[in-house]
Amino acid sequence: MSYRLSLLDKSPLAPGESAAEALQRTLHVAQCAERWGFHRFWLAEHHNSAQLASPSPEVLMAWILGQTRRIRVGSGGVMLQHYSPFKVAENFNLLAALAPGRIDIGVGKAPGGLPLATRALQLGVHQEEKGDFAQQLALLDNWLNVPAQGDEEGLRATPAPPRLAQRFLLGASEQSAALAAELGWQFVFAAHLNGDPHHMEQVLAYYQARAHGQRALVAVQVVVADSPAAADLLVDTLRLYHVSVKNGPSVNVGSLEQAERYVRQGNYTDYRIEPRTPSLLKGNAAQVHAQLDALHQRYGIEEFIVDTPLAEAQPRLRSLELLGASQPIAASA
Repeated sequence: MSYRLSLLDKSPLAPGESAAEALQRTLHVAQCAERWGFHRFWLAEHHNSAQLASPSPEVLMAWILGQTRRIRVGSGGVMLQHYSPFKVAENFNLLAALAPGRIDIGVGKAPGGLPLATRALQLGVHQEEKGDFAQQLALLDNWLNVPAQGDEEGLRATPAPPRLAQRFLLGASEQSAALAAELGWQFVFAAHLNGDPHHMEQVLAYYQARAHGQRALVAVQVVVADSPAAADLLVDTLRLYHVSVKNGPSVNVGSLEQAERYVRQGNYTDYRIEPRTPSLLKGNAAQVHAQLDALHQRYGIEEFIVDTPLAEAQPRLRSLELLGASQPIAASA
C-alpha cells in the first residue's frame, strides 16, 4: 500500500501579475492535477491580501468543477468563525448537488487574514449568539445532513444532494483532532504550518486513538525541481515569522512586514515576533517521494495535501508536474 497526493492552491500572484491571471493559472493547475493523477484539488481562503487571489473557495470550486471531470474539489478551508454554519451548509450541499461525489468541505479555525479583515468579516455578528468554534462546527455538521423529508416549518439546508460532501477539519492541535474524531470528520494535520515531528506524532496518535480506524491526512509544503541545487535556490528566499500574543491568538505569516501589521491591526502590546525556518520537503522528485514515503511508513499517512509555496508560475507548475509524474500507486479509498 502506498499514499495518495492531493493539492492545495492559494492562487498566488507572481510579480507584475493580475488577479485574473493568477486565477486562470489556478484553473490550469487544477486541470493539470487531474491529468497527473492527483486525488483532490483544494482551494484556500485568504482575505485582504494583495499576494493571494482566493478569498472565497466556494466560488472558485464551482468554476473549477465545471471545467474538470474527475478530480475531487474542495475548500482548504472555509474559515467558519466568520460565517453562518447554515449558509456554509447550503453552499456545500448545493455544490454536492451540482457535482455528486466530487465535493470536499474542509473547515479551518484560523481567521485567514489579519485583524482588520476579521473585524470587517464579522461586522454585525453577535459572538455570544454564534457560540465557540466547536458549537459552530457541530451546527454545520448537523445541517450538512439534509433529511429526505422534513417538516415545512423546520429548517433544512437544502438542496439535498445525492451524495454528501466529504468532511475535513484542518488543524494542528490535539483539541482539533479530538473535535474531528468526535464528529466523525477526517482530520488534516497542518504540517505545512507546524512541522515539528514530535508534535505531529502526538497529534496523529491522539486522533487515531479516537477516530475508530480513520486515518488523518497531512498537509505538507513541497518544492520539487530538476535537481537538488535548483530546489535549494527556489526555497532560499522563503521566510516564515511566528507572532505570539500574550493571552491572545498567535499566527504564522510570510514576512516581517505582515507580522508587524498583524500586531498593529490587533492593537497588541505584549507580543513576540520570531523568525522560523519554513517546514518543507525539497529536492528532486525522487528525493521528495523518499521523504513522503518515510512519513508514510513511520506514521501510516495514506494521503498528503501538497502546498507548493512558490509564486512564480513556471517553477511552481514544474514542481507539481515533477511530483505528479512520479507518483506511486495510490492507496485504496
